[in-house]
Amino acid sequence: MQPLFNQSVKVETLEIAIDNLPAHLDGTRLVQLSDLHFDGKRLSDQVLEQAIIATNEAEPDFVVITGDFVTDEPDPIHELAKRLKQVEARSGIYGILGNHDLHRFNSKQTIVDALAKVDIKVLWNEIVYPVGEGLALVGLADLWSAAYKRSNEVVAQLPANLPRIVLAHNPDCAESLQQYRVDLQLSGHTHGGQIIIPGILNVSVTCAYLYRTLPRNLKHRISALKACYRVMKHWEWVKGFHQIGNNRLYVNRGLGTYFPGRLFCAPEVTVITLQSRTSNARSN
Repeated sequence: MQPLFNQSVKVETLEIAIDNLPAHLDGTRLVQLSDLHFDGKRLSDQVLEQAIIATNEAEPDFVVITGDFVTDEPDPIHELAKRLKQVEARSGIYGILGNHDLHRFNSKQTIVDALAKVDIKVLWNEIVYPVGEGLALVGLADLWSAAYKRSNEVVAQLPANLPRIVLAHNPDCAESLQQYRVDLQLSGHTHGGQIIIPGILNVSVTCAYLYRTLPRNLKHRISALKACYRVMKHWEWVKGFHQIGNNRLYVNRGLGTYFPGRLFCAPEVTVITLQSRTSNARSN
């Protein structure tokens, strides 16, 4: 079903100072895209084109795509891959898979193979170094997959003083990652809540809050509240920047849109500039 409401892409900019980031990586720029839901219904050609143009105008060193390339069936990934071939980045494009990318038994491999053909590397509990050994990029399996159980092993293998960015589709991953150094976790999944009345409420956050506070005998009678809460436990992290203990989390509002659409919650392209900051190494 096509959304009733939609908006043009908005570019958000973020500057992050990272302890022990080598001086030669000061000013490294990356772009985050998320939650495309390319299926002919939830992502318009106009929004996708705007996102690609905005990404290329930022002239990023590398691009990350934090999951949910498709919605249910994996086949639309082939057409999406052709579109994403237009994205330009000096040091590559990297992605992770979201819960929707795993809906069918063949989804994971179909998506990974299609993206590989256009030089987009999907990380599944893997570590790469797009701009050299001074900065690790960690891509985790989706929180709802069995493979996420290995995520702690992946992060734990990094030296304590090594700067790292962690890609995790679901922001709730920040809870289990608090025991490790995470200079910046990049997530999506929530679509920013989609329906926002400025200064009054975010519909998704309100639904989750009601589910938490209702008596047990009422909770399970209201399926919409239960579904909202299942999507994400920490709706306080629904969008934007968050400091979680020593770690930092940024949640992109995504590009795709579920019915009824977006209201005061524009689809997002995030441009992030990394800054070098010398300090004492933190414990891993």
